[in-house]
Amino acid sequence: MDLLADEGMCFICGKRNPIGLKVEFDVDTEGLQISGCFTPQPEHQGYMNIMHGGLVAALLDEAMVKLVWEAGIPAVSASLEVRLNKPVRIGQPIMIKGKVESRKGRVILASARLEDQSGNALAQASGTCVVVSRKEEPGAS
Repeated sequence: MDLLADEGMCFICGKRNPIGLKVEFDVDTEGLQISGCFTPQPEHQGYMNIMHGGLVAALLDEAMVKLVWEAGIPAVSASLEVRLNKPVRIGQPIMIKGKVESRKGRVILASARLEDQSGNALAQASGTCVVVSRKEEPGAS
């Protein structure tokens, strides 16, 4: 059984998720970089006209893990540190960018950022991804 099977239900990028964000990413697997666009809507807010911080963190995490996944490396998030620089405004398009910083064995260090249309950093993150087996171990429950 493939433990990291993609059924299209990812909350951030899944095309089959009826309540998902459906973010489409462009991936450069050779340069290990990713980018995408998203415009937060009123249902994505925490405070009035400001995107919920948890969703900001989810976008940053997705950029890092999806990049590693698309590069053919089966990995999952192990840690995530987020810095919220400026409010992400509802109705304002944002760019989501990520890149792999380094890899040592099973540990991948990555970073991501959200930018406004002028390229100003709204939020940034660093994270650790860990390479895992895609197959369920025999006898695992």
